[in-house]
Amino acid sequence: MKVEIWSDVMCPFCYIGKRRFENALQHFEHKDEVEIEWKSFQLNPDLVTNPDLNINQYLADVKGFTLDHAQQINDHVTQMAAEVGLTYNLDKAVVANSFNAHRFSHLAKKHGLGVEAEEQLFKAYFTDGKNIDDEDTLIDLGKELGLDAAEIKQALESNAYADEVKDDIDTAQYLGIRGVPFFVLNNKYAISGAQAVPVFEETLEKAFSEWQKENPKPKLEIIEGESCGPDGNC
Repeated sequence: MKVEIWSDVMCPFCYIGKRRFENALQHFEHKDEVEIEWKSFQLNPDLVTNPDLNINQYLADVKGFTLDHAQQINDHVTQMAAEVGLTYNLDKAVVANSFNAHRFSHLAKKHGLGVEAEEQLFKAYFTDGKNIDDEDTLIDLGKELGLDAAEIKQALESNAYADEVKDDIDTAQYLGIRGVPFFVLNNKYAISGAQAVPVFEETLEKAFSEWQKENPKPKLEIIEGESCGPDGNC
């Protein structure tokens, strides 16, 4: 069963939602039959990367908050993250446009490492205070995944995977997605936001039950004969 997740690297609730979904999936009986695909979304596509801008000041400017109120909101989000085992160092966060990070994610997805890339990008942004719009940073993250540095560099210096990012965003608009994280299960059920673990558990059960009925495993009549098994016995 497929689960598609729209998110933005700079969305604090997306990382929290990722952990809560993973916690639900960990205890799901059929987790090995669930395929996860991350989709791109940009909360602020016009954002200009500015390593010198404090994240609290950025939030205050965008939302029209006072600096103190922005600090309180980020402190609250940091506490929420801690409750699911995440460390947010928002005072170190680099305000950065996420488009190149999404392109990097699609490159990793091509190599079957989309889920791993998302985890790396979130950690880089929220925990390590790295600039996720910086080419060298993305190359280093890719090398940690086992990707080829030259391929990453070539992709980032060209327009590679830009169409894939835009297609994800267009699909989100078509589906009426206005905020992230946004989870679509079996193309039938949707969860908006970093919901509590029981919400994910219940929806997983419901969506998988329907998917299983629609995709029954074949029942084979087996005529036994001499053969070799995976344990090496013949």
